Amino acid sequence: MTSTPSVGALLRTWRERRGISQLELAGRADSSSRHISFIETGRSRPSKEMVLRLADHLDVPVRERNTLLLAAGYAPHYAQTPLDDPSMGTLREGLERLLTGYEPYPALVVDAVYDVAAANRGIAMLLDGLPEHLLLPPLNAMRITLHPQGLAPRIRNLGEWRGHLLAQMERQLALSRSEPLRALYEEVSRYPVDTGPQLAGAGTAEGAAYIALPLLIEHEGHLLSFVSSIATFNTPMDVTVAELAVETLLPADAATAKFLHSAGS
Repeated sequence: MTSTPSVGALLRTWRERRGISQLELAGRADSSSRHISFIETGRSRPSKEMVLRLADHLDVPVRERNTLLLAAGYAPHYAQTPLDDPSMGTLREGLERLLTGYEPYPALVVDAVYDVAAANRGIAMLLDGLPEHLLLPPLNAMRITLHPQGLAPRIRNLGEWRGHLLAQMERQLALSRSEPLRALYEEVSRYPVDTGPQLAGAGTAEGAAYIALPLLIEHEGHLLSFVSSIATFNTPMDVTVAELAVETLLPADAATAKFLHSAGS
């Protein structure tokens, strides 16, 4: 049976992940390096306020802040409210307005393991024709994108885009201890890869340079070019809200914008 790590051991792990010394953390948290050392070695039990203060300065994810509090013997500070809870009605309505307002460009909301919480008609258009088993709930953005029966065969720079997505997941795993996310990463990273005819991501079909790595995807005989942007909530006080991300796909060239507007009209 595996023992639960102490709050001191957990805080030390987060401090080392951030590359911060005990002295530097003490200065940020208005404490002393001696006190930080005592907390990490278990010689001193931190107050709830100190746990939250250290977690804030270490930029610990909200879910993991609750883990720290539990390890220190305190109740969780942050709620985890299901998105379909009545109290989340205003948030859901706001997200739906945001996604609808972004049309005809694709946009979606995903949670911490990339399950899709909401999506607009631009996303539905890109998923048209995919096999039903990939579209069953919970719809997972990483699985749909990288699965050999999903969008992967349509992505003309799959090698680059796959590398970008896997690196993104690796960065998240380095900052959390999410077993569901690790299981998803292991699943999608094992998918067979047939890159087929590839286009380099250095420039658009019109010859202009991209501002960021694009997603180049074929749809109905057209090569669509997108640049992805991800937004999260500022200072969330709920685990569910903290783990939501809004991803929007911005047309990277005039031809893509023109096609989306004509398809959405």
